[in-house]
Amino acid sequence: MIPAATLDSIRVPPEPTRSRGVWLTAWRRLRNDRVGVVSLVIVVAFALLVLLSFLGIVAGDWQKEVAVPDAPPTFLGPQAAQTGTDPLASVVPKDAKPVDLGDIDPLAPKYEEWKARAAKIQIADPPRAETLPFGADRLGRSVLDKATKGAEVSIFVGLFAAVLATIIGTILGALSGYIGGKVGDFLEWVYNVFTSIPDILLICAFAAVLGRGISTVILILGLVGWTGMYRLVRAEYIKHHNREYVRAAEAIGASHLSRMFVHILPNVSHVVLVRMSLYVVGFIKAEVILSFLGLGVPVDQVSWGTMLSEAQAELVLGHWWQLAAATIFMATFVTAFSLFTDALRDALDPKLR
Repeated sequence: MIPAATLDSIRVPPEPTRSRGVWLTAWRRLRNDRVGVVSLVIVVAFALLVLLSFLGIVAGDWQKEVAVPDAPPTFLGPQAAQTGTDPLASVVPKDAKPVDLGDIDPLAPKYEEWKARAAKIQIADPPRAETLPFGADRLGRSVLDKATKGAEVSIFVGLFAAVLATIIGTILGALSGYIGGKVGDFLEWVYNVFTSIPDILLICAFAAVLGRGISTVILILGLVGWTGMYRLVRAEYIKHHNREYVRAAEAIGASHLSRMFVHILPNVSHVVLVRMSLYVVGFIKAEVILSFLGLGVPVDQVSWGTMLSEAQAELVLGHWWQLAAATIFMATFVTAFSLFTDALRDALDPKLR
């Protein structure tokens, strides 16, 4: 029998602490990054804005006429509802006598008759908005609502095009890096063909064949932009192919597909996620360029690119507010998302663990 004193002197080893997961560790690092947190808040705010716009709660009637054409930005309330002023009011005196145009205009006698007929026709004047932070476009639509609806389309295109490019690049990169051999050589040949042709030529070729449309833009960007993800995933799979955990999975009878997508893919998912985040920013800017060139979103839809295309003609007349709205919205989201991507990359970098 062991004495009680001996039992008291025996120290029970403490329970082993569970190691933090990759994502939990990354989240804790991200919370300590002030720039990353602020950027994440802005990105989440845009995501909520896109959701509300998709549900029609915000900017649901963006095509509605709410002001006179090309109304400037105003916060003065009823001033935005004015129907316009006479440009000759400051030139022609109020007490000027009417001029008889009968000698120089043969239609002058008909003017009064036409005015009387027009007075009998009552045209309903649409309700005017009392506040227009970004003014109105040439059709009297609120530029703020257009920029909000444009955020929905542009972010939707950028996000889903990034997902498509990520899926294509990840699958092909995994096949090339894991299997190798003739399959890897063939995929390398396909990769070299796509990268040897300028992206703008591929985009124009696909656009000419597929036509215009939101789904078309997503498909084009996904088919053109997968090469970067392919190269990155291929290198990661070559590096992980002969590691011990993969050999252990092979020893217990795991299939090749299981080793590729159940064992290796989770260990390279942080690299894939960071690359996909970069895709979102790049594809949003690509959609803007395509729509600006007339190869992107149809004219009956609105995006930041179509707004910039319309603003090109309006700048000649000094109407800068549509350009300012699209630029401010796009620059804010792209900058915030880029900073968030940098913070996420630093948080997931295995070298910082």
